[in-house]
Amino acid sequence: MARIIAVANQKGGVGKTTTAVNLAACLAAADQPTLLVDCDSQANATAAIGFQKDPARRTLYNLLILNEPFERIAQKSQVEGLDVVPADKNLAGAAVELVSAEGREYKLQALLNTLREKYRFIVLDCPPALDLLTLNALVASDAVLVPIQCEYLALEGVSELLDTLMRIRRTLNPSLEIEGILLTMYDERTTLSRQVATDLRSFFGTQIFQSIIPRNVRLAEAPSFGKPIIFYDLHSKGAEGYTQLAQEVIANDEKRAGTGARSAHSGA
Repeated sequence: MARIIAVANQKGGVGKTTTAVNLAACLAAADQPTLLVDCDSQANATAAIGFQKDPARRTLYNLLILNEPFERIAQKSQVEGLDVVPADKNLAGAAVELVSAEGREYKLQALLNTLREKYRFIVLDCPPALDLLTLNALVASDAVLVPIQCEYLALEGVSELLDTLMRIRRTLNPSLEIEGILLTMYDERTTLSRQVATDLRSFFGTQIFQSIIPRNVRLAEAPSFGKPIIFYDLHSKGAEGYTQLAQEVIANDEKRAGTGARSAHSGA
């Protein structure tokens, strides 16, 4: 059964798409069949995983609004075991068209639930706004992974997001969990990064991932080459950070599944 994880933060520029793409790639590289769903009309995740702009390509819009079958939409990526549901600018229209749809918050949930047997993880890259697409992603998900930039005012954006999550829990998705909070763009040379990391850990405790994503030139370059960091520079600090994050997500999932999962693994 797939675990569905939305990578979300209402604040832009926190490394959300970078995290969605590289976590999905590292999970697949660790032999976990993974689906990456680009829920943002800017289609940055689609480009970062290696798909050039193509007006003829079917996208999440075709899946959500036109009810086309998943098999016609999903694309195999350059990473073995990683499939992608791409996005394009039409997705901006989907947010508008969903407004009058019946059960509009549950459209994506209904689609992804049919794929739970096919994948181990489904990673959703959300837009940096609380629109109907983000709402659909949060309702469809088992958990939210929140990237936070190690900079001043980082806590501000998170408290907004946590308020939103509480509301969604109360009304639309009572079982929504926090997968974890990920510190991104961490620069160990600056006092500010260290101070923000310390503050966040004291505030959120064990909800903060052990893995930290550093500020890293190679990581910033990789999307313009359409490659996840493990394909662009496997030995970079960025690749190390996301590989560790994937291992942490897998370990947490096995822990959650309890002894049944562990004994199944040991018998494998």
